[in-house]
Amino acid sequence: MPVSKLTIAVPVYNERARVARALKELNSTPLPVETEVIVVDDGSTDGTWEELGQMMLPEHVRLIRHPQNKGKGAALRSALEAASGDVFVPFDADLEYDPGDLAKCLQPLIRDEADVVYGTRIFGAHTAFSYWYVLGNKFLNTWANVLYNCYISDLETCFKMVRTAILRSLDLRADGFDIEAEVTAKLLRDGHRPYEVPISYKARTRAQGKKIAWQDGVIALWVIAKVRFGAR
Repeated sequence: MPVSKLTIAVPVYNERARVARALKELNSTPLPVETEVIVVDDGSTDGTWEELGQMMLPEHVRLIRHPQNKGKGAALRSALEAASGDVFVPFDADLEYDPGDLAKCLQPLIRDEADVVYGTRIFGAHTAFSYWYVLGNKFLNTWANVLYNCYISDLETCFKMVRTAILRSLDLRADGFDIEAEVTAKLLRDGHRPYEVPISYKARTRAQGKKIAWQDGVIALWVIAKVRFGAR
């Protein structure tokens, strides 16, 4: 199936200091297909929404606002509901990911070699948030690989580029960071094996606004198991 339009979902929560730069980098990145950008402000209290309102945004950028904070999963589900592209991918506004890697992830879809592409992060001494974060990510991958008899390298990556119809068929319900585990688990359950493309990554620190915590890893373990053994 050809790729005619890519929807890029940008969930933001209290990212006033970074959102302008993130959107500037994203909108200046050449991509080989038509794009739409859906920014979902998830109840920010630091002036992020006001900052977005003052920006001169291109016509292909749309804004959605949640009156109250609901979580990353809820923001992505709002974007997915509004998406008009035939392929969908999240893009965090935290400057950890390089928007130029989106073009790399698109290639297997354009060549019709895959319906699901994951941008697999390369962790290094100067790019990883912490040893425990990388170790936890590896444990989650192993957990999913054992339960679903597959081999994936980075289920927590933000760059999950998937045909929109497939994502909508998953009946996603997670509101928080567990959306990452839910998407992967349901894709694997339904027989979709991600095509992995290596991408660059530079984690920010807690002081810079890193929000994910160890508790989110525990919840992800539970979600992966629940999808594997629960009723469809």
